[in-house]
Amino acid sequence: MANQLNSLDIQEIMSLLPHRYPMLLVDKVLDYTPGESLHAVKNVTVNEPIFTGHFPGQPIFPGVMILEAMAQATGLLGFKTTENRGENELYLFAAIDNARFKQPVLPGDTMHLHVKFLKERRNMWKFYGEARVDDKVVCSAELMCARREF
Repeated sequence: MANQLNSLDIQEIMSLLPHRYPMLLVDKVLDYTPGESLHAVKNVTVNEPIFTGHFPGQPIFPGVMILEAMAQATGLLGFKTTENRGENELYLFAAIDNARFKQPVLPGDTMHLHVKFLKERRNMWKFYGEARVDDKVVCSAELMCARREF
């Protein structure tokens, strides 16, 4: 029997994350295992508003936006892991450690976002994330999210 993948389309992503254009940085989730890992995709296009100023004539997707995309992927994993979450619950980006940028992300690239759950303590969740383009790591970091009720 073939492995069944858990995937999320953009409608379900938008039901879980409060972000909207131009700050929604996850286009789809290809697979996830609650409490373990998630694999999402961000298609980087030349039409992104960030390229108007970063950098005209030499567009590079900003590292901070790569980290934000990974943080959004961790939020999705958190929501898919948590049972009985409150209607007004959010995961807020709380910390980042050991961020490394290995190569630039350019228009036309497809970023594969891989996040793994490491641990939870007092509503703080720790993850390890990698962004890959053409199966090469372009960014890696440890990310922490705070689970909060509003």
